Amino acid sequence: MKYALVTGGSRGIGRATCQKLAEAGYNVIINYASNTAEAEKTLELCKGNGELLPFDVSDAEATRKALTQWQESHPDDYIEVLVNNAGIRRDNVMALMPEEDWHRVLDITLSGFYNVTTILIPQMQLHKYGRIINMASLSGLKGMPGQTNYSAAKGGIIAATKALALEIARKKITVNAIAPGFIKTDMTEGLDEAALKKMIPANRFGDPEEVADLVVFLASPKASYITGNVISINGGLYT
Repeated sequence: MKYALVTGGSRGIGRATCQKLAEAGYNVIINYASNTAEAEKTLELCKGNGELLPFDVSDAEATRKALTQWQESHPDDYIEVLVNNAGIRRDNVMALMPEEDWHRVLDITLSGFYNVTTILIPQMQLHKYGRIINMASLSGLKGMPGQTNYSAAKGGIIAATKALALEIARKKITVNAIAPGFIKTDMTEGLDEAALKKMIPANRFGDPEEVADLVVFLASPKASYITGNVISINGGLYT
């Protein structure tokens, strides 16, 4: 049995990723923080190839406890694919940004990446195989006004991806980031889609499934020579 963990897997890109990985033959561990109803919908889409594992990735102790318990209950298995997808937006201009909004965005996206990844790397190294796929953003590549916290978090993910890839490539573990542009999810609700489409050469927002297909490719043996890269999926937006 091949196992893949998707953090923030209950909705949007996370949900599409869980479904696509399940279709590709993985038993998907669907992580979420609190929205059990949405996580159960994702589980249904995995059609028997999934399980729920709730914990807050920003809570280091809760993360360690949940993943350690999973490993102890699966002594003959390991999580070979990790998709660090969990993240939130709390947009505001820097001058008016509450300190809590700065820390919360970085704690979930950047510290969450650290909390989860450090626990799973040893088993990947032991088995000399692994795939770590980090969800970055257009905002992390070029910066976006009103998203200093989000840009900082996603930019940090990109830099960490490149550094970690160099550390563990010899163990046949790849580390890559995906930088979506405007994708139709809860994260882009409230944006002026009609106006923003005019900026996009493809003249549309992307679908979560398009991002998920890229995740599945990077998770596969076919992507074994791709590591330390940031792949944009944005309809041609300049980055």
